[in-house]
Amino acid sequence: MRSHYRLTQFLLFFSVSCSIIYGYLFLPASYQNLDDRLRDFMFLARGIDPASSDVVIIDIDEKSLQDIGQWPWERSEIATMLKNLSAAKAGIIGLDIVFSEEDKTSPSRFAKRYGFRSSLPDYDQELSDAIRDTPTILGYIFNFDPAVRHDHTYVPEIPAIFIEKNLQNNHYLLEPLSILSNIPLLQASGYSSGFINNVPDISGTIRSVPLVMRYQETLFPSLGLEMYRIAANVSKVTLNYSPSGIGSIHLGKIEIPTDRNGRLYLNHRGPGKTFHYLSASDVVRNTFDPKSVEGKFVLVGTSAYGLMDLRSNPYDNIIPGIEIHATLIDNLLQHDMLTRPDWIELAEIGMILALTFTVFYPLARLNPLTLFSVFAVGFSLLIYLNYYLLFTHHLIVNLFFMILTLSLSFLSVLGMNFFFEHRQKEEVKKKFAQKVSRQVMDDLLRSDSADALSTREVEVTVFFSDIRSFTSISEKLGSPKKLVSFLNEYMTVMAKPIIETRGTIDKFIGDAIMAYWNAPNHVENHADMAVQSALRQLELRYLLNEKFTAKLGVQLDFGIGLNTGVVTVGDIGSSGRSDYTIIGDSVNLASRLEGLCKYYHVRLIISEYTYRRLQSPYSIRELDTVRVIGKSKPIRIYEVMALGAPSRELQEQLDAFHQALELYYSGKFNETIDAFTRLKSLRPELLYDIYIERSRHLLSLGIDNFDGVYDFHEK
Repeated sequence: MRSHYRLTQFLLFFSVSCSIIYGYLFLPASYQNLDDRLRDFMFLARGIDPASSDVVIIDIDEKSLQDIGQWPWERSEIATMLKNLSAAKAGIIGLDIVFSEEDKTSPSRFAKRYGFRSSLPDYDQELSDAIRDTPTILGYIFNFDPAVRHDHTYVPEIPAIFIEKNLQNNHYLLEPLSILSNIPLLQASGYSSGFINNVPDISGTIRSVPLVMRYQETLFPSLGLEMYRIAANVSKVTLNYSPSGIGSIHLGKIEIPTDRNGRLYLNHRGPGKTFHYLSASDVVRNTFDPKSVEGKFVLVGTSAYGLMDLRSNPYDNIIPGIEIHATLIDNLLQHDMLTRPDWIELAEIGMILALTFTVFYPLARLNPLTLFSVFAVGFSLLIYLNYYLLFTHHLIVNLFFMILTLSLSFLSVLGMNFFFEHRQKEEVKKKFAQKVSRQVMDDLLRSDSADALSTREVEVTVFFSDIRSFTSISEKLGSPKKLVSFLNEYMTVMAKPIIETRGTIDKFIGDAIMAYWNAPNHVENHADMAVQSALRQLELRYLLNEKFTAKLGVQLDFGIGLNTGVVTVGDIGSSGRSDYTIIGDSVNLASRLEGLCKYYHVRLIISEYTYRRLQSPYSIRELDTVRVIGKSKPIRIYEVMALGAPSRELQEQLDAFHQALELYYSGKFNETIDAFTRLKSLRPELLYDIYIERSRHLLSLGIDNFDGVYDFHEK
């Protein structure tokens, strides 16, 4: 069975680990969303991480729309806002707005339409001048929908050098189909620009943002990246490729980790309005504190519901889209952006193998309760490790597949162990179904030891019983059918006390019974259990005799011998047929003691070894010191008369008997004869006659140095 267990263990380990690795590598991207959601819980557990004070959002909010008017505003208002920000010494301004059409409210547009020659204000020109004279970076939108075309848009020029190192055949960058940019007048006046696309995952949550896209074989940066590049005064942007895609983007000496598609995993700060906000109307009216924007990254966007620039992040289902750009810039400034490097996939595959191996091998033999405890600890450690790596080292590790690995491995091991434990229990049942008590059987089935049936040495109390005058009973019964009925009923009744005291019935040998206590499982006070079982059997003899006399016309009598000692216990026999049994000198002695019951005319004899192990009170008398056949060392033997301390009258009889026995041991045979003669006159017993006759014989031999030992030369 052990070899089958190991083979199953290996096959399950191989199947589970390979299945999980296959799923990890080839399952659809929708399953990745499960890991993303687990990471969202990590963010919620961490709580709000304070954003940098270097990023400020100018919000076209509901208040601004009520104060200035519905969107779109006159571009002169936007121009005023940019000038006021510049006057307040804003470090750099980014517009999360695209002016893709001319301002229809511009007075110059009406003059031109109706042929007026007066020079009326041109709001587009005013905004163009403001963009040119302020540190403003424009925004534009890339389009990925084939049904939407922007054929007459202006492709922006980026004042940066893009270098692609180790570029492979597949560059992995997102490739839009068209572009929606600002009108040429505005686009040409800006120093630079960046795309403002936020690409949510399949759940609609934004967890990463593209830093660079490829359009018409040219690279274009995002608004946040371009603002950061300009602020860092870096002219070169280097994309480092690996065989799996983009590994990182470098702005001079500044390294930005990305995924293979050039996207940055955002380290979100919190729910909506986590960053410092200023109302756009306050900036237009110049009623804001200039110090709130001095030297800072300023982003202009909207939180108004009607303008529909709303997104979701792990903290909040609805946040202003401008906060995604703010989070990107803040991550770059604090350099705590999340990363998932190229080598992480190999590391995660290694973790999957390590987890499955640990569960299937070092932990597989643990009992279910301990295994569940280890699972709970392992689950907690995985959560903690993921949390620690995510927020201390900013490393993204796939938690979903780690938890899946741990769970499937533990379930597989539990199932495997249940299967083999069930098979083991069935084997135990087959071997012991008719040999041990139900309690012993239950103990074996609950045992965690795989060696419960292995050969070992153990101290047991051995029981032998034998029916007296069985040949005469057989002759009197006459028919084999009656004899079998007699034996079956006798054995059934006698087996019950053995089983009730947690004994193990070794075998039925004709009319004899062999049993033992304290194997295969431990039995507390096994000597007492054996003695009490024997006394109960002797009580049942009276009930059986009433039945056998009435039914079969026979009388039942039997003797019992008990001995306690070390034996060899185990599955003993040939390779094809074996029995769980005991062997050893202690077994033979118990059998000899049962035979002595006939000689001493008693029904229950125990050895001195059993006598010393007894814990409960009994009515016991010492019978003799004997040397049985096959033994060189003499032993004292005792008769157990009843359970419980003797009555006063019985105690007096026992004291008198033991005094007479001491005279015998001392070799005072004349005094011994007198003592046993007095006992016989009070209460006749054949045992007294034995000592009277033995003492007379020893007197006739003239023995001077008597050792008190009687030698038996027959079984």
